[in-house]
Amino acid sequence: MVTAVQPVPVSSPRPRPRPRAAAVRHLGPNWYATVMGTAVVATAGAALPARLPGLRPACAAVWALSLVLLLTLLTARALHWRHHRDQARAHVLDPATVPFYGCLAMALVAVGGGTLSVGRDWIGTGAAVALDAVLSGAGTAVGLAAAVAVPYLMAVRHRVEPGQATPVWLLPLVAPMVPAASGPRLVPYLPAGQARETLLFACFALFGLSLLATLVMLPLVFARLVTRGPLPLALTPTLFLVLGPLGQSTTAVGAFAEVAPAVLPAADGRGLAMLAVLYGVPVMGFALLWLCLAGTHVVRARRHGMRFAMTWWAFTFPVGTCVTGAEALARHTGLVAYGALATGLYVVLVTAWVVVTAHTVRGLVSGGLLAAPRPARGGPRRATGRTTSGAVR
Repeated sequence: MVTAVQPVPVSSPRPRPRPRAAAVRHLGPNWYATVMGTAVVATAGAALPARLPGLRPACAAVWALSLVLLLTLLTARALHWRHHRDQARAHVLDPATVPFYGCLAMALVAVGGGTLSVGRDWIGTGAAVALDAVLSGAGTAVGLAAAVAVPYLMAVRHRVEPGQATPVWLLPLVAPMVPAASGPRLVPYLPAGQARETLLFACFALFGLSLLATLVMLPLVFARLVTRGPLPLALTPTLFLVLGPLGQSTTAVGAFAEVAPAVLPAADGRGLAMLAVLYGVPVMGFALLWLCLAGTHVVRARRHGMRFAMTWWAFTFPVGTCVTGAEALARHTGLVAYGALATGLYVVLVTAWVVVTAHTVRGLVSGGLLAAPRPARGGPRRATGRTTSGAVR
């Protein structure tokens, strides 16, 4: 008797991601910091009190580079979400990684603001206004979503302790401050009346939202630093992130005062001009204090073996916001000292950007920055995060 043999179903192997998709498996949202740090070099340089020959064309070229970086990262992150959803979900559930979604919002707005500041030299004013509106609108929406979603996840889904507080927690809360500072540039291009007033007051609301949220979170960061000791080596550069809300809020109040005369009654315009000085001067003073404090921690960490990591991009955008803040104070006070401060900080910014960019390119070429991460030296894995270190070994 012949026994029929039933065919055994063979499960088809799971398709492997294509090589390009495999390369972005460990590409986290922290990579948008490269866009922010590049864009601020352009916008800060264009507003310097000193008009150096060739500076503006160079800033326009840097802005174009930031736009290319933004488009490249948006494409790469789309591949990441499509082919590596497990890793993308892990980033969302990681309290050390999810705050970096604020970087996406700030990257969009930073490039958009640079479009109207220097990009118009290349693409024209009409196209610059349209591109700025699109990028800034998208960045504002993402920033507001991050400002709500990330604290919610940290409270409901994540399990964090006071000793794990780092300046990275500030990122989603600072995100709305960036459109608050760059949004006023679009005011003169709107119809006079309700449209201009609505945009100006919306930027003012974003300023208040971000400032008050930062004031709630910042004490946790400072208390952790004082009571628990220095941050892990790889996270030490994130201390510079505190400069972001300080410099950006000073920039924002200066921008409000500059567009107010064409939008608000004369008395209100004078009030905003006074606020730009009364708020900006003490906040910039505290920013300089924090800059010295963070700098000393970085020197200490470097002596203890701190290697290059993606956290080094914290040396760029936050310092750039202090440059734009000092530039705003120079315009509103007329003091040469603030112009000199802006110029000096800009030299620091450009130097940091060149160094960090060179290390990043070298890490990409070697493959170290996109390799599977491992716990950073100087602290446990959870404290350092999966995508914040990326130390080049």
